[in-house]
Amino acid sequence: MPLILTSLRTFILLSASLVVRAAIGPVADLTLTSATVSPDGPGFDRDAIVFTQSSSATHSNSTVINTLSNTNMRQSTSIHWHGILQDGSNWADGPAFVTQCPIAPNDSFLFKKPNQAGTFWYHSHLSTQYCDGARGAFVIYDTSDPHAGLYDVDDESTVITLADWYHQYAEQLVVGVSDSTLINGLGRYAGTGGTASELAVITVEQGKRYRFRFVNVACDPYFTVSIDGHTELTIIEADSVNTVEVATDSFDIFVGQRYSVILNANQDIGNYWIRAAPQGVSTFQGGIDSAILRYVGATEDEPTTTQNTVTNKLSEQSLTPLVNPGAPGTHTRGVADVVHTLTLAFVGAQLQFTIDGATFTPPTIPVLTQILSGAVTAQQLLPAGSFIEIQQGDIVEINLPVANVAQVGGPHVIFSLMIRHGHSFDVIRSAGSTTDNYDNPPRRDVVSTGTSTTDNVTIRFQGPWFLHCHIDWHLELGFAIVFAEAADQVATAVTPTSQWDQLCTTYDALDSSQQ
Repeated sequence: MPLILTSLRTFILLSASLVVRAAIGPVADLTLTSATVSPDGPGFDRDAIVFTQSSSATHSNSTVINTLSNTNMRQSTSIHWHGILQDGSNWADGPAFVTQCPIAPNDSFLFKKPNQAGTFWYHSHLSTQYCDGARGAFVIYDTSDPHAGLYDVDDESTVITLADWYHQYAEQLVVGVSDSTLINGLGRYAGTGGTASELAVITVEQGKRYRFRFVNVACDPYFTVSIDGHTELTIIEADSVNTVEVATDSFDIFVGQRYSVILNANQDIGNYWIRAAPQGVSTFQGGIDSAILRYVGATEDEPTTTQNTVTNKLSEQSLTPLVNPGAPGTHTRGVADVVHTLTLAFVGAQLQFTIDGATFTPPTIPVLTQILSGAVTAQQLLPAGSFIEIQQGDIVEINLPVANVAQVGGPHVIFSLMIRHGHSFDVIRSAGSTTDNYDNPPRRDVVSTGTSTTDNVTIRFQGPWFLHCHIDWHLELGFAIVFAEAADQVATAVTPTSQWDQLCTTYDALDSSQQ
């Protein structure tokens, strides 16, 4: 798949937008540091983690340099490249204590990215650190994009990040309730002292078609997105997977999900609200939960447009992969090598989630290190009880019936992170649907568990996975499980670098205040 490369840039305060247009090139440094920001208005300043770059050269590999020293936030880090396939290079995938130890302060680590295209994002995968700002969008452009004829503009200006923002540091929160919504790093606080602070502006030219790449980089809420006056939107990509065109006028986007949306700038020159309602609910009063779509030639005023009447909201089950649709294995429910219904619970007294009776507590020795050191069965791996053993090539079917989801509230956002093989899962039954689809189901890497009394969300995949809730507060409380492929098979397929070997030695030598 041919790719073209440009550079990484800081994407308005909190999101770094990494734009890649080639498969091979020199290394660019991505430095984590802290800065004082006030993205939702003056008077609410706080320190946050931000990214800077030291090179504008084209590149496909990134050296993450950790210069964090702020004692209000985690000082070690680990960066996960969400959606990037790591077949044979899972040591570079980033989840702390699963595939690697964290990167210590004043240390660095080279991450390698393979040859693929789509809309991705990257974020800290250590505790709840990305809620302090360690997150950003990442786009790999395909010069052979099968949808290229549908749009005229697709560049850094059309990447749109949706985030939640907290006035408290992540380490001070157990389960955070966000203070504001940020679109491309800017928003407004609706509480006492909130002001009409600057909002993000997306500029379009009348008569052109735009590929907007929406990325939910939040820690908790999903957003319901619509654009005033523009009801003829077209979805062409979901979670880095090209889809058959789907017409819609609004859509829900859950934590970690990405959508490419074609907008035809065919309305009168003016200003229009872009609306992103957290958990689907907002008054939008005073410009909260909003950004501005501004036509070239319009006055620099805030919109006076009214919210659309929704008649064609996106249904996930309408998403069909453009290439090679169809779930793996026999197209019958329950006919797979491993069929498993997850038992979920929340233990309030301990503030812990459990899956199948176990809470995932990050081990002191990463799971991959345990495997490479000789652990050969799921029963030998730590944390105990958080592993289901599968064999190489097994087709796995996971069920999340609503009765089980109800035990832990909802909706939750289930993300399956590939530990070795590289592809997304197939959603056999989506939230809100009562029928199975094995022939051409949605294919993605994040799915909502739903809340309807008839929901039984079902996914099917092949290979080992780290499956967890992508609401970051819930992952921190143990909402995760590992489907571990036979360890001897993993050990022969993975060859970490010497730099990876040193991560644990350096991290373990740190004072606990720097970890």
